[in-house]
Amino acid sequence: MQSRELLKRIKSKQPPVVVDVRSGMEFRSGHIPGALHAPTWKILLRLARIPADKNTELVVTCEHGPRAQMAKGLLGTLGYRKVELLDGHMSAWRQAGHPQEK
Repeated sequence: MQSRELLKRIKSKQPPVVVDVRSGMEFRSGHIPGALHAPTWKILLRLARIPADKNTELVVTCEHGPRAQMAKGLLGTLGYRKVELLDGHMSAWRQAGHPQEK
């Protein structure tokens, strides 16, 4: 999903759940508004607080892509059916000047 599309969807009545799989330090330095912090290792160990409904639309992001790719695969293995990656990840989100929370 393109960052402009995600920003538009976040402002809608039915936004997707943004899953940020970066480290705690990275997440605290700035993340997409409303993002759920779920590091990849927590998803792997089933410790992440992700929605129970497997039909929930999820958009996964990390800093550059590898962790998000891994998390997307793990979420698919766990039965989540609607998982997308944020194109360009957080680096592209910041470069576009989109809002962040701390």
